[in-house]
Amino acid sequence: MKNVHDLDASPRTALVVHVEPKSRKAIDNLDRDARARLDEAVGLTAAIGLEVIGEHIVPLARAMPATLIGSGKVAEIAAEAAALEPEVVIVNAQLSPVQQRNLEREWKSKVLDRTALILEIFGERARTREGRLQVELAHLTWQRSRLVRSWTHLERQRGGFGFLGGPGETQIETDRRLIGERLAKIRRELEGVKRTRGLQRRARKRVPFPVIALVGYTNAGKSTLFNKLTAAGVLAQDVLFATLDPTMRGLKLPGGTKVVLSDTVGFIADLPHELVAAFRATLEEVLEADLIAHVRDVAHMETEAQKSDVLKVLAELGVQPGRDRPFVEILNKTDLLDPDVRDGLRARGAARADAPVAVSALSGEGLPGLLQRFEDMVTGGNIVLRLALEPSDGEGLAWVYRHARVLTRDDKGDDGIVLTLSANPQEAEKLSHRFSGKISVGQNVVA
Repeated sequence: MKNVHDLDASPRTALVVHVEPKSRKAIDNLDRDARARLDEAVGLTAAIGLEVIGEHIVPLARAMPATLIGSGKVAEIAAEAAALEPEVVIVNAQLSPVQQRNLEREWKSKVLDRTALILEIFGERARTREGRLQVELAHLTWQRSRLVRSWTHLERQRGGFGFLGGPGETQIETDRRLIGERLAKIRRELEGVKRTRGLQRRARKRVPFPVIALVGYTNAGKSTLFNKLTAAGVLAQDVLFATLDPTMRGLKLPGGTKVVLSDTVGFIADLPHELVAAFRATLEEVLEADLIAHVRDVAHMETEAQKSDVLKVLAELGVQPGRDRPFVEILNKTDLLDPDVRDGLRARGAARADAPVAVSALSGEGLPGLLQRFEDMVTGGNIVLRLALEPSDGEGLAWVYRHARVLTRDDKGDDGIVLTLSANPQEAEKLSHRFSGKISVGQNVVA
Protein backbone atom coordinates (compact mmCIF):
# COMPACT_ATOMS: atom_id res chain seq x y z
CA MET A 1 0.00 0.00 0.00
CA LYS A 2 1.38 3.38 -0.95
CA ASN A 3 1.90 5.88 1.87
CA VAL A 4 0.98 9.40 0.77
CA HIS A 5 3.33 10.78 3.42
CA ASP A 6 6.31 8.65 2.53
CA LEU A 7 8.91 11.39 2.14
CA ASP A 8 11.61 10.22 -0.25
CA ALA A 9 14.93 10.21 1.61
CA SER A 10 13.48 12.49 4.31
CA PRO A 11 13.33 16.02 2.87
CA ARG A 12 15.94 18.33 4.35
CA THR A 13 14.41 21.73 3.61
CA ALA A 14 10.94 23.14 4.09
CA LEU A 15 8.93 26.30 3.54
CA VAL A 16 6.39 26.98 6.30
CA VAL A 17 3.15 28.85 5.58
CA HIS A 18 0.88 29.80 8.48
CA VAL A 19 -2.71 30.66 7.50
CA GLU A 20 -4.28 33.11 9.98
CA PRO A 21 -8.06 33.60 9.60
CA LYS A 22 -9.01 37.25 10.05
CA SER A 23 -12.19 36.09 11.74
CA ARG A 24 -10.32 34.51 14.67
CA LYS A 25 -11.90 35.91 17.84
CA ALA A 26 -10.67 36.75 21.32
CA ILE A 27 -7.21 37.83 20.14
CA ASP A 28 -5.83 41.10 21.47
CA ASN A 29 -2.91 41.33 19.09
CA LEU A 30 -3.28 39.50 15.79
CA ASP A 31 0.33 39.88 14.68
CA ARG A 32 1.69 38.55 17.97
CA ASP A 33 -0.70 35.62 17.97
CA ALA A 34 -0.06 34.79 14.31
CA ARG A 35 3.70 34.95 14.90
CA ALA A 36 3.40 32.58 17.86
CA ARG A 37 1.42 30.13 15.77
CA LEU A 38 3.97 30.36 12.96
CA ASP A 39 6.75 29.69 15.47
CA GLU A 40 4.87 26.61 16.67
CA ALA A 41 4.54 25.37 13.07
CA VAL A 42 8.28 25.94 12.59
CA GLY A 43 8.92 23.92 15.76
CA LEU A 44 6.72 21.09 14.50
CA THR A 45 8.60 21.12 11.21
CA ALA A 46 11.97 21.01 12.96
CA ALA A 47 10.69 18.10 15.08
CA ILE A 48 10.91 15.80 12.03
CA GLY A 49 14.38 16.99 11.08
CA LEU A 50 13.50 19.54 8.39
CA GLU A 51 15.44 22.79 7.98
CA VAL A 52 13.06 25.73 7.55
CA ILE A 53 14.37 28.00 4.78
CA GLY A 54 11.33 30.26 4.39
CA GLU A 55 8.36 31.45 6.46
CA HIS A 56 5.06 33.10 5.55
CA ILE A 57 2.05 34.42 7.46
CA VAL A 58 -0.99 34.54 5.19
CA PRO A 59 -4.03 36.49 6.48
CA LEU A 60 -7.22 34.77 5.34
CA ALA A 61 -10.40 36.79 4.89
CA ARG A 62 -12.29 34.06 3.02
CA ALA A 63 -11.31 30.46 2.31
CA MET A 64 -10.89 29.64 -1.38
CA PRO A 65 -12.42 26.24 -2.28
CA ALA A 66 -9.62 25.41 -4.72
CA THR A 67 -6.50 26.53 -2.82
CA LEU A 68 -7.67 27.80 0.62
CA ILE A 69 -5.62 31.02 0.22
CA GLY A 70 -5.99 33.67 -2.48
CA SER A 71 -4.40 33.44 -5.91
CA GLY A 72 -2.05 36.37 -5.21
CA LYS A 73 -0.51 34.65 -2.21
CA VAL A 74 -0.37 31.34 -4.08
CA ALA A 75 1.64 33.04 -6.85
CA GLU A 76 3.90 34.82 -4.34
CA ILE A 77 4.74 31.59 -2.53
CA ALA A 78 5.17 29.80 -5.86
CA ALA A 79 7.85 32.34 -6.85
CA GLU A 80 9.66 31.87 -3.54
CA ALA A 81 9.40 28.09 -3.82
CA ALA A 82 10.88 28.25 -7.32
CA ALA A 83 13.83 30.26 -5.98
CA LEU A 84 14.44 28.29 -2.77
CA GLU A 85 13.42 24.84 -4.09
CA PRO A 86 12.16 23.43 -0.77
CA GLU A 87 11.51 19.72 -0.77
CA VAL A 88 8.24 20.18 1.11
CA VAL A 89 5.89 23.07 1.87
CA ILE A 90 4.17 22.92 5.26
CA VAL A 91 0.77 24.66 5.42
CA ASN A 92 -0.26 25.30 9.03
CA ALA A 93 -3.96 24.74 8.38
CA GLN A 94 -6.33 21.94 7.42
CA LEU A 95 -6.36 21.32 3.68
CA SER A 96 -8.93 19.38 1.70
CA PRO A 97 -7.59 16.76 -0.74
CA VAL A 98 -8.43 19.06 -3.68
CA GLN A 99 -6.69 22.05 -2.08
CA GLN A 100 -3.60 19.98 -1.33
CA ARG A 101 -3.44 18.66 -4.91
CA ASN A 102 -3.87 22.15 -6.42
CA LEU A 103 -1.21 23.71 -4.20
CA GLU A 104 1.25 20.94 -5.06
CA ARG A 105 0.63 21.65 -8.71
CA GLU A 106 1.12 25.42 -8.28
CA TRP A 107 4.17 25.21 -6.02
CA LYS A 108 5.71 22.15 -7.73
CA SER A 109 6.51 20.64 -4.34
CA LYS A 110 5.09 18.14 -1.89
CA VAL A 111 2.59 19.84 0.44
CA LEU A 112 1.72 18.68 3.97
CA ASP A 113 -0.99 20.31 6.08
CA ARG A 114 -1.04 20.54 9.87
CA THR A 115 -2.69 17.15 10.35
CA ALA A 116 -0.20 15.42 8.06
CA LEU A 117 2.73 17.10 9.81
CA ILE A 118 1.59 15.99 13.26
CA LEU A 119 1.01 12.48 11.95
CA GLU A 120 4.56 12.43 10.57
CA ILE A 121 5.94 13.42 13.99
CA PHE A 122 3.85 10.82 15.80
CA GLY A 123 4.92 8.18 13.28
CA GLU A 124 8.60 8.88 13.97
CA ARG A 125 8.31 9.10 17.76
CA ALA A 126 6.02 6.21 18.70
CA ARG A 127 8.09 3.45 20.30
CA THR A 128 5.71 1.01 21.95
CA ARG A 129 3.51 -1.40 20.03
CA GLU A 130 0.45 0.44 21.29
CA GLY A 131 1.81 3.79 20.20
CA ARG A 132 2.64 2.51 16.73
CA LEU A 133 -0.82 0.98 16.35
CA GLN A 134 -2.48 4.23 17.37
CA VAL A 135 -0.39 6.25 14.94
CA GLU A 136 -1.17 3.85 12.10
CA LEU A 137 -4.87 4.00 12.95
CA ALA A 138 -4.86 7.80 12.80
CA HIS A 139 -2.72 7.82 9.66
CA LEU A 140 -4.90 5.36 7.75
CA THR A 141 -8.10 7.10 8.84
CA TRP A 142 -6.72 10.34 7.45
CA GLN A 143 -5.23 8.71 4.36
CA ARG A 144 -8.47 7.01 3.38
CA SER A 145 -10.05 10.41 2.79
CA ARG A 146 -7.11 11.37 0.54
CA LEU A 147 -7.13 8.47 -1.87
CA VAL A 148 -8.55 10.78 -4.50
CA ARG A 149 -5.12 12.41 -4.73
CA SER A 150 -2.90 9.50 -3.76
CA TRP A 151 -3.21 7.59 -7.01
CA THR A 152 -3.02 8.59 -10.64
CA HIS A 153 -3.29 5.08 -12.08
CA LEU A 154 -7.06 4.75 -11.68
CA GLU A 155 -7.58 2.54 -14.73
CA ARG A 156 -9.32 -0.75 -14.12
CA GLN A 157 -7.08 -3.65 -13.23
CA ARG A 158 -9.29 -5.91 -15.29
CA GLY A 159 -12.91 -5.87 -16.30
CA GLY A 160 -15.56 -6.84 -18.79
CA PHE A 161 -17.00 -4.86 -21.68
CA GLY A 162 -18.78 -2.27 -19.61
CA PHE A 163 -22.29 -3.32 -20.55
CA LEU A 164 -21.79 -6.45 -18.48
CA GLY A 165 -20.57 -4.47 -15.49
CA GLY A 166 -17.26 -6.30 -15.36
CA PRO A 167 -15.76 -8.10 -12.35
CA GLY A 168 -12.88 -5.66 -11.94
CA GLU A 169 -12.49 -2.82 -9.45
CA THR A 170 -10.56 0.40 -9.75
CA GLN A 171 -7.23 0.78 -7.97
CA ILE A 172 -8.75 3.36 -5.66
CA GLU A 173 -11.48 0.88 -4.67
CA THR A 174 -8.84 -1.76 -3.97
CA ASP A 175 -6.86 0.66 -1.82
CA ARG A 176 -9.94 1.75 0.09
CA ARG A 177 -10.86 -1.87 0.76
CA LEU A 178 -7.32 -2.76 1.90
CA ILE A 179 -7.21 0.25 4.21
CA GLY A 180 -10.62 -0.68 5.63
CA GLU A 181 -9.42 -4.22 6.37
CA ARG A 182 -6.25 -2.93 8.04
CA LEU A 183 -8.23 -0.43 10.11
CA ALA A 184 -10.52 -3.20 11.36
CA LYS A 185 -7.49 -5.30 12.36
CA ILE A 186 -5.81 -2.40 14.19
CA ARG A 187 -9.01 -1.61 16.10
CA ARG A 188 -9.24 -5.24 17.22
CA GLU A 189 -5.62 -5.16 18.41
CA LEU A 190 -6.17 -1.89 20.25
CA GLU A 191 -9.18 -3.39 21.99
CA GLY A 192 -6.79 -6.04 23.28
CA VAL A 193 -4.46 -3.28 24.50
CA LYS A 194 -7.39 -1.61 26.27
CA ARG A 195 -8.28 -4.87 28.00
CA THR A 196 -4.67 -5.28 29.13
CA ARG A 197 -4.63 -1.74 30.48
CA GLY A 198 -7.90 -2.41 32.27
CA LEU A 199 -6.42 -5.47 33.95
CA GLN A 200 -3.36 -3.45 34.98
CA ARG A 201 -5.58 -0.72 36.44
CA ARG A 202 -7.64 -3.27 38.38
CA ALA A 203 -4.41 -4.82 39.69
CA ARG A 204 -3.26 -1.39 40.87
CA LYS A 205 -6.59 -0.80 42.59
CA ARG A 206 -6.16 -3.99 44.60
CA VAL A 207 -3.15 -2.24 46.12
CA PRO A 208 -4.76 1.19 45.72
CA PHE A 209 -2.03 3.73 45.13
CA PRO A 210 -3.48 7.02 43.91
CA VAL A 211 -2.61 7.89 40.29
CA ILE A 212 -1.42 11.41 39.45
CA ALA A 213 -1.49 12.22 35.72
CA LEU A 214 0.72 14.97 34.31
CA VAL A 215 -1.02 16.70 31.41
CA GLY A 216 -0.21 19.84 29.50
CA TYR A 217 0.66 21.48 26.22
CA THR A 218 3.47 19.88 24.25
CA ASN A 219 6.93 21.06 25.37
CA ALA A 220 5.58 22.44 28.66
CA GLY A 221 8.20 20.41 30.56
CA LYS A 222 6.13 17.41 31.71
CA SER A 223 8.84 14.83 31.04
CA THR A 224 11.54 16.97 32.66
CA LEU A 225 9.34 17.29 35.75
CA PHE A 226 8.55 13.56 35.65
CA ASN A 227 12.26 12.71 35.52
CA LYS A 228 13.10 15.13 38.33
CA LEU A 229 10.47 13.63 40.64
CA THR A 230 10.97 9.95 39.81
CA ALA A 231 14.50 9.70 38.31
CA ALA A 232 12.88 7.76 35.46
CA GLY A 233 15.15 8.78 32.59
CA VAL A 234 12.27 9.47 30.17
CA LEU A 235 13.26 11.28 26.96
CA ALA A 236 13.01 15.03 27.65
CA GLN A 237 14.04 17.36 24.86
CA ASP A 238 13.25 20.94 23.89
CA VAL A 239 11.19 19.77 20.92
CA LEU A 240 7.47 19.38 20.37
CA PHE A 241 6.01 15.93 21.09
CA ALA A 242 9.16 14.49 22.66
CA THR A 243 6.89 12.10 24.61
CA LEU A 244 4.27 9.99 22.86
CA ASP A 245 4.12 6.74 24.80
CA PRO A 246 2.81 6.87 28.38
CA THR A 247 5.17 6.14 31.26
CA MET A 248 4.23 5.37 34.87
CA ARG A 249 6.49 5.30 37.93
CA GLY A 250 6.03 5.00 41.65
CA LEU A 251 6.61 8.11 43.77
CA LYS A 252 6.85 8.46 47.55
CA LEU A 253 5.51 11.77 48.88
CA PRO A 254 7.01 13.64 51.89
CA GLY A 255 4.61 12.12 54.42
CA GLY A 256 5.21 8.60 53.16
CA THR A 257 2.18 8.29 50.86
CA LYS A 258 2.89 6.15 47.81
CA VAL A 259 1.44 7.29 44.49
CA VAL A 260 1.81 6.42 40.82
CA LEU A 261 2.91 9.30 38.58
CA SER A 262 1.93 9.14 34.90
CA ASP A 263 3.61 11.09 32.07
CA THR A 264 1.32 11.51 29.06
CA VAL A 265 1.47 12.79 25.48
CA GLY A 266 1.38 16.57 25.14
CA PHE A 267 -1.65 18.36 23.77
CA ILE A 268 -1.61 20.98 21.02
CA ALA A 269 -3.97 23.52 19.48
CA ASP A 270 -6.20 22.18 16.72
CA LEU A 271 -5.23 18.60 17.53
CA PRO A 272 -6.54 16.47 14.64
CA HIS A 273 -9.69 14.61 15.63
CA GLU A 274 -8.16 11.43 14.22
CA LEU A 275 -5.42 11.67 16.84
CA VAL A 276 -7.79 12.42 19.72
CA ALA A 277 -9.70 9.25 18.85
CA ALA A 278 -6.61 7.15 18.11
CA PHE A 279 -4.83 8.05 21.34
CA ARG A 280 -7.87 7.59 23.53
CA ALA A 281 -6.44 4.31 24.85
CA THR A 282 -3.27 6.13 25.96
CA LEU A 283 -5.23 9.00 27.46
CA GLU A 284 -7.40 6.56 29.41
CA GLU A 285 -4.72 6.87 32.10
CA VAL A 286 -5.84 10.50 32.43
CA LEU A 287 -9.48 9.43 32.56
CA GLU A 288 -8.68 7.04 35.42
CA ALA A 289 -6.34 9.34 37.38
CA ASP A 290 -7.18 10.32 40.94
CA LEU A 291 -5.48 13.69 40.53
CA ILE A 292 -4.80 15.67 37.35
CA ALA A 293 -1.72 17.90 37.40
CA HIS A 294 -1.74 20.44 34.57
CA VAL A 295 1.83 21.47 33.73
CA ARG A 296 2.04 24.90 32.06
CA ASP A 297 4.97 26.70 30.45
CA VAL A 298 4.42 29.95 32.34
CA ALA A 299 7.23 31.68 30.43
CA HIS A 300 5.60 31.10 27.04
CA MET A 301 3.92 34.14 25.48
CA GLU A 302 0.84 32.02 24.68
CA THR A 303 0.55 30.30 28.07
CA GLU A 304 -3.10 31.30 28.59
CA ALA A 305 -4.08 30.14 25.09
CA GLN A 306 -2.23 26.86 25.67
CA LYS A 307 -4.12 26.37 28.93
CA SER A 308 -7.39 26.85 27.07
CA ASP A 309 -6.33 24.30 24.42
CA VAL A 310 -5.47 21.68 27.06
CA LEU A 311 -8.78 22.13 28.90
CA LYS A 312 -10.60 21.86 25.56
CA VAL A 313 -8.98 18.51 24.75
CA LEU A 314 -9.69 17.23 28.28
CA ALA A 315 -13.34 18.24 27.82
CA GLU A 316 -13.43 16.27 24.56
CA LEU A 317 -12.23 13.26 26.55
CA GLY A 318 -14.99 13.80 29.11
CA VAL A 319 -12.70 15.08 31.86
CA GLN A 320 -13.76 18.13 33.89
CA PRO A 321 -10.74 19.02 36.08
CA GLY A 322 -11.74 20.35 39.47
CA ARG A 323 -15.31 19.08 39.08
CA ASP A 324 -15.14 15.32 38.70
CA ARG A 325 -11.71 14.93 40.34
CA PRO A 326 -8.98 16.96 42.13
CA PHE A 327 -6.91 19.26 39.95
CA VAL A 328 -3.68 21.18 40.50
CA GLU A 329 -2.08 23.69 38.15
CA ILE A 330 1.73 23.70 37.93
CA LEU A 331 3.43 26.84 36.58
CA ASN A 332 6.66 25.44 35.17
CA LYS A 333 9.82 27.12 33.80
CA THR A 334 9.80 29.90 36.39
CA ASP A 335 13.59 30.05 36.01
CA LEU A 336 12.94 31.90 32.73
CA LEU A 337 10.91 34.66 34.43
CA ASP A 338 12.08 37.91 35.98
CA PRO A 339 12.84 37.44 39.71
CA ASP A 340 10.03 39.78 40.79
CA VAL A 341 7.45 37.90 38.73
CA ARG A 342 8.75 34.57 39.98
CA ASP A 343 8.60 35.65 43.62
CA GLY A 344 5.07 36.95 43.14
CA LEU A 345 3.87 33.64 41.72
CA ARG A 346 5.40 31.71 44.61
CA ALA A 347 3.89 34.05 47.19
CA ARG A 348 0.43 33.59 45.70
CA GLY A 349 0.92 29.83 45.59
CA ALA A 350 1.83 29.75 49.30
CA ALA A 351 -1.09 31.97 50.30
CA ARG A 352 -3.91 29.76 48.99
CA ALA A 353 -4.31 26.00 49.06
CA ASP A 354 -5.95 25.99 45.63
CA ALA A 355 -3.50 28.40 43.93
CA PRO A 356 -1.17 27.25 41.13
CA VAL A 357 2.21 25.91 42.27
CA ALA A 358 5.22 27.72 40.74
CA VAL A 359 8.19 25.43 39.99
CA SER A 360 11.21 24.97 37.79
CA ALA A 361 11.58 21.34 36.78
CA LEU A 362 15.04 22.15 35.43
CA SER A 363 16.49 23.69 38.60
CA GLY A 364 14.27 21.90 41.11
CA GLU A 365 12.98 25.11 42.70
CA GLY A 366 9.49 24.75 44.13
CA LEU A 367 9.39 20.96 43.88
CA PRO A 368 9.21 20.32 47.67
CA GLY A 369 6.11 22.52 47.79
CA LEU A 370 4.63 20.66 44.82
CA LEU A 371 5.17 17.28 46.47
CA GLN A 372 3.52 18.58 49.63
CA ARG A 373 0.57 19.81 47.57
CA PHE A 374 0.29 16.34 46.03
CA GLU A 375 0.34 14.87 49.54
CA ASP A 376 -2.35 17.22 50.81
CA MET A 377 -4.63 16.58 47.84
CA VAL A 378 -4.42 12.78 47.75
CA THR A 379 -4.74 12.38 51.53
CA GLY A 380 -7.27 15.14 52.18
CA GLY A 381 -10.12 12.64 52.50
CA ASN A 382 -8.16 10.08 54.49
CA ILE A 383 -9.32 8.66 57.80
CA VAL A 384 -7.20 8.29 60.94
CA LEU A 385 -7.39 4.81 62.46
CA ARG A 386 -6.01 3.24 65.65
CA LEU A 387 -4.93 -0.40 65.41
CA ALA A 388 -3.62 -2.66 68.21
CA LEU A 389 -1.71 -5.79 67.15
CA GLU A 390 -0.12 -8.65 69.04
CA PRO A 391 3.70 -8.45 68.89
CA SER A 392 3.70 -11.91 67.31
CA ASP A 393 1.43 -10.85 64.42
CA GLY A 394 4.23 -10.14 61.96
CA GLU A 395 2.07 -11.02 58.97
CA GLY A 396 -0.62 -8.52 60.00
CA LEU A 397 1.98 -5.84 60.63
CA ALA A 398 3.45 -6.32 57.17
CA TRP A 399 -0.04 -6.21 55.63
CA VAL A 400 -0.71 -2.86 57.34
CA TYR A 401 2.48 -1.31 56.00
CA ARG A 402 1.52 -2.43 52.50
CA HIS A 403 -2.03 -1.08 52.59
CA ALA A 404 -1.99 2.06 54.74
CA ARG A 405 0.20 4.95 55.81
CA VAL A 406 1.57 4.51 59.34
CA LEU A 407 1.59 7.85 61.15
CA THR A 408 2.87 6.64 64.54
CA ARG A 409 3.95 3.35 66.11
CA ASP A 410 4.13 2.49 69.81
CA ASP A 411 5.70 -0.84 70.81
CA LYS A 412 5.93 -0.15 74.55
CA GLY A 413 2.29 -0.05 75.66
CA ASP A 414 0.20 -2.75 77.34
CA ASP A 415 -1.86 -3.24 74.18
CA GLY A 416 1.01 -4.66 72.15
CA ILE A 417 1.93 -2.75 68.99
CA VAL A 418 -0.32 0.29 68.63
CA LEU A 419 -0.38 1.96 65.20
CA THR A 420 -1.97 5.23 64.14
CA LEU A 421 -2.87 4.92 60.48
CA SER A 422 -4.05 7.12 57.65
CA ALA A 423 -6.12 5.43 54.94
CA ASN A 424 -8.59 6.43 52.27
CA PRO A 425 -12.17 5.14 52.67
CA GLN A 426 -11.57 2.08 50.49
CA GLU A 427 -8.40 1.17 52.39
CA ALA A 428 -10.17 1.79 55.72
CA GLU A 429 -12.89 -0.65 54.75
CA LYS A 430 -10.30 -3.33 53.95
CA LEU A 431 -8.48 -2.67 57.22
CA SER A 432 -11.72 -2.93 59.20
CA HIS A 433 -12.53 -6.24 57.51
CA ARG A 434 -8.99 -7.61 57.99
CA PHE A 435 -8.66 -6.55 61.65
CA SER A 436 -12.23 -6.72 62.89
CA GLY A 437 -12.44 -5.82 66.58
CA LYS A 438 -8.86 -4.50 66.74
CA ILE A 439 -9.32 -1.20 64.93
CA SER A 440 -11.09 2.05 65.81
CA VAL A 441 -11.78 5.19 63.79
CA GLY A 442 -10.28 8.55 64.70
CA GLN A 443 -10.83 11.79 62.81
CA ASN A 444 -10.32 13.00 59.28
CA VAL A 445 -6.89 14.24 58.40
CA VAL A 446 -6.79 17.97 58.03
CA ALA A 447 -4.95 18.83 54.80
